[in-house]
Amino acid sequence: MTSAPKKQTALITGASAGLGAHFAELAARDGFDVIVVARSEERLAQLKARLEAQHHGTTVHVMPADLADPAAPKRLFDAVTAKGLTVDVLVNNAGFGTTGPFLDLPLEKEAEMVEVNCTALLKLTHLFAGPMKARGAGRILNIASTAGFQAGPFMATYYATKAFVVSFSEALADELAGSGVSVTVSCPGATATEFADRSGNAKNRLFQLRPPAKAEDVAAEAWSATQAGKTLVVHGFSNWLGVLGAQLAPRRVARNVARSLNLPPGK
Repeated sequence: MTSAPKKQTALITGASAGLGAHFAELAARDGFDVIVVARSEERLAQLKARLEAQHHGTTVHVMPADLADPAAPKRLFDAVTAKGLTVDVLVNNAGFGTTGPFLDLPLEKEAEMVEVNCTALLKLTHLFAGPMKARGAGRILNIASTAGFQAGPFMATYYATKAFVVSFSEALADELAGSGVSVTVSCPGATATEFADRSGNAKNRLFQLRPPAKAEDVAAEAWSATQAGKTLVVHGFSNWLGVLGAQLAPRRVARNVARSLNLPPGK
């Protein structure tokens, strides 16, 4: 008798809302078991109940973690290993931003942003990609932003963290080519999630020029690109044009455009 193939598992950080919740939904829809990670255990428990009710046969593992804690990635990896789970798809979605002049923002929050957006992503990728490479199979999706292609006055740290994610992901994708492990970096523009309100830029010109993209559309495109093994995905034609313009224009010009977009109306 032939045994049934082992069910695959996707681990998603920042899964309690926004893009992360949509990634969890997409994974469950495609027959994955899901490990959901975020700070709020209550919201993760609600997500678990909804996904398991909607997608029979799917198991959702709730693993609360605060990725601002430097020790959290290793604890998470150890917890996954202790449960005997194999992560086939890693989605590094957790992240946040702030808005304002850098020197007016709390230093602790800016450093925490680097920890979550960059260091935790790096650690989780290293921890989970190693076993993937040993198995000869696995997919990694890192969430960056169109902000990663130029400097961003008044969101200086956020733009810098996303530049790291873009560069790191593309380089790692090249290193792992032919190994069976793919690395995809998704670079959405303005998107309708809690991020805009939390970062303080929901009223900036970037969000006022045109309606932000729907989170479910951004997530669906990134998930599809990941399953196809693509390296870079930028959501929306206008965002592609913006990225191309940022790369071709003099850096001072690109920087000034970003500055104007990050200023609130009337400034």
